[in-house]
Amino acid sequence: MTTTVLQNARIVDPSRDLDEIGTVIIVDGRIAAAGAEATNQGVPDGASVINCRDRLVIPGLIDSRVFIGEPGGEHRETIASASRAAAAGGVTSLIMMPDTDPVIDDIALVEFVLKTARDEALVRVHPSAAITKGLAGEEMTEFGLLAGAGAVALTDGRHTLSSSVVLRRALTYARDFNAVIACETQDRDLAGRGVMNEGLLASWLGLPGIPREAEIIPLERDMRLVGLTRGRYHAAKISVSDCADIVARGKDKGLDVTAGISINNLALNENDVGEYRTFFKTSPPLRAEDDRRAMVEALKTGTIDVISSSHDPQDVDTKRLPFADAEPGAIGLETLLAAALRLYHSDEVDLLRLIDALSTRPAKIFGLEGGTVRKGAQADIAIVDLNDPFVVAKDRIVSTSKNTPFEDARFQGRVLQTMVAGRTVFTID
Repeated sequence: MTTTVLQNARIVDPSRDLDEIGTVIIVDGRIAAAGAEATNQGVPDGASVINCRDRLVIPGLIDSRVFIGEPGGEHRETIASASRAAAAGGVTSLIMMPDTDPVIDDIALVEFVLKTARDEALVRVHPSAAITKGLAGEEMTEFGLLAGAGAVALTDGRHTLSSSVVLRRALTYARDFNAVIACETQDRDLAGRGVMNEGLLASWLGLPGIPREAEIIPLERDMRLVGLTRGRYHAAKISVSDCADIVARGKDKGLDVTAGISINNLALNENDVGEYRTFFKTSPPLRAEDDRRAMVEALKTGTIDVISSSHDPQDVDTKRLPFADAEPGAIGLETLLAAALRLYHSDEVDLLRLIDALSTRPAKIFGLEGGTVRKGAQADIAIVDLNDPFVVAKDRIVSTSKNTPFEDARFQGRVLQTMVAGRTVFTID
């Protein structure tokens, strides 16, 4: 029996609305006690003791939208390398998107991901499965078999379902398995050849823009279909104020709808594109500052439920190109927490709500164990120094791909140690 004691820690656990100084006792990979009351229990014989004075102990982050190259694109990212990047960022569980080659649209691919993760990953890797075969948006996959094999969500990844009939059927069919349908919302026809947010800046740069309506219209349609079917729906990545309003209205009507946002759309805006910097080309595109601030407010009030990294590794062949030709996407597992903490340090979002969006809420939405520092829970934990300043250096990025929009960014607050089932999978040098 192995025992670890974290003493003098500031424990922030949104699952219990807890923010207090106390002790965490971990026995055989599970939490035996956590909180101020655990301080009086003493240190068990033979326990390993970590003094966490001036440090934060939080439930390990759960990243709900991670793109990984394996299988088919191992040169961009493997399950093993993504897990190392996740551990370095305090992420103890991640949901892998089905955008692979071949697509994760049958149980053999779900089983492949789970087996590879068991053999090679440092953190928990949960596969999602495609809603439609080949992500083609036409023929639905076998939801029941995929869920039974271990898929925790159904999504067509980067692809928006353009057929209202297919989405209606998917929402209806998924109810039988209590499965979440997670969708990106971008009208491909309306977005056209756009490469950044439509507006004055795009005009100055001479780049075709993506109007806000390209995101608003599909989400409005989706809400209507959720009302019709009473299915479980997750808007994967919203980025404009109108979409927050749509989600809020859906929740007010009692619909089973949740929403996520990429950390990029919370921490950055269209001005960061600067002089055609392709590492800032994302999907959805970085929006105007008014929309970014509206997203922060929606996160604060709980209209936006979760924050994801939207980790999307791209290599030099797809990023070192003219802006219009470069692929969208940015890595984010390692910088997810640090970038989110900017909102805490600027007094825009309190710490409990922030950790809730990064850990507790995604665990609840997708039915995952984790997201808590409660007695009896698995000891998936991150130890964080809230005030430690650092600069994101390219040569220290763990991910195979290096396409971070935060290169040379200055952050305050970093992960010092990450534990999965009580076992240390990352510790800072």
